[in-house]
Formats: sequence, structure tokens, C-alpha cells
Amino acid sequence: MLDHDADVESSAPTWISFADLMTGLLGAFVLLLVGVMATQLEMASKLEDEVQKRQVEEQKRLSLEQALAIPLASGRITLNNGRIGISGKLLFELNSDKLEPQGRQLLKSLVLPLRSYLQSREEILMVSGFTDDQTIKSRNRQFADNWELSAQRALTVTRTLIEEGMPSSMLFAAAFGQEQPLVANTNEKARAQNRRVEMAPVPKAANTAAAKP
Repeated sequence: MLDHDADVESSAPTWISFADLMTGLLGAFVLLLVGVMATQLEMASKLEDEVQKRQVEEQKRLSLEQALAIPLASGRITLNNGRIGISGKLLFELNSDKLEPQGRQLLKSLVLPLRSYLQSREEILMVSGFTDDQTIKSRNRQFADNWELSAQRALTVTRTLIEEGMPSSMLFAAAFGQEQPLVANTNEKARAQNRRVEMAPVPKAANTAAAKP
């Protein structure tokens, strides 16, 4: 009897250690499972946010297309990823910032639909000027470089839109010079594509941040 009792007592710590081990493993498994579930929930939340973001962008694109249906149908402007493009030759003579009569008429036709579009949302219109890669000094000494030419063209378009009824609080001008070309400047046809003005609705907060030094 004494030997049996001794065997029971000697085996007890082993069973207790095994139980502790199983408890620890179970706890670790539960923690791992909780971590996996949390990761899956986070991924599902991000996916839902991305889907909603794309739906909002698609709705924005459709709204802009509807607002600009007439000038888009005439082929005088383009719309790509929310950017309204106008060929430089419709607005200005080569290397000039003086607006052509047909350019003013086009801008005038855009004021009402753009104003209505912007009034319905927290956005502001960014008017951007772009040039080709040719050095401006050899062609027109009025401007120091392509940055200045693109800036003056953007300002001309901005001021014209204001003159034709666009509230000044709804837009601002930006210059990109020869940067961000649509196509490589390999020939005159390509350079003509890159000489352009673009208008894009952007969140008002983005404009505020850009204005800070």
C-alpha cells in the first residue's frame, strides 16, 4: 500500500505539468485565433472602404460627365480621370498668354455647368497650365521660361472664368511648365498635345494645404 501511494504521489506533478502545458497551448491558440480574426476584420474594413471610395469616384465622374455633356460631345474638351483638358491651340496662339476669342467662348460655356457642379460639393477648381519641352527664350522673350508661360496661361484662364461668372472662391491657378507631359515630346504633333490647360475639381482641404508654406 505504501508503494502504491508513493507511485500516485510521484505521478501527480507530471499530470499537473501536462495540464498546465495544455492550458498554455489552448491560451496561445485562442490568442492566435483572435489575432487572425482581428486581421480579417481589418482587411474586410479596408476592402469596404476601398469599394466605397471607388463608388464615390465613379459617381463623381458620372456627375462631371453629365454637367459637361454638351462641350464633351462637341469635342472641344476632354475628360480623363476627373481632369478637364483643353488644347492650347483652342485658347492661345503659340507661346502667347493672350486668350483667343474662341477660347473665351469655350470658357464662358463651361462656367455654368462647373459652377453648378462645384456648388453641390466641397470641392474647388484647380486650373493648371502646361507647355511642351521647347525652350521659351528662343521663341518669346516676354517669358523667362516655360514655368512662367504656363503660370500666365493658367492665370489668364482663371481670370476669364471669374469674369464670365465663376466665383473667385471656387478656383485657383497652378503651373506645371513642361513637367507631366501627356505624351513624349518627340515631334510637333506630340508637343501640341502637351501644350494645354487642365481644370480639375479637388477637395477644398487639398487647396488649403497646398497654400501653406
